[in-house]
Amino acid sequence: MTRRLFRSNDRILGGVCGGIAEYLDFDPTAVRLGYAALTLFTAFAGVPFYIVAWIVMPDRNRIPNL
Repeated sequence: MTRRLFRSNDRILGGVCGGIAEYLDFDPTAVRLGYAALTLFTAFAGVPFYIVAWIVMPDRNRIPNL
């Protein structure tokens, strides 16, 4: 069975960081902190990435049979 990247139910805003954490089998808090740090150190370049990922990544609850 192949793994797929979905937005997570463990969400604070859109579930993007939670979904990445589930896919990579990491702690969601660590992924969120890493994302926040990278966003701050790259002059907020992570904000457009998050918005695009929120739009592109499917929500786990909207896919049937999962």
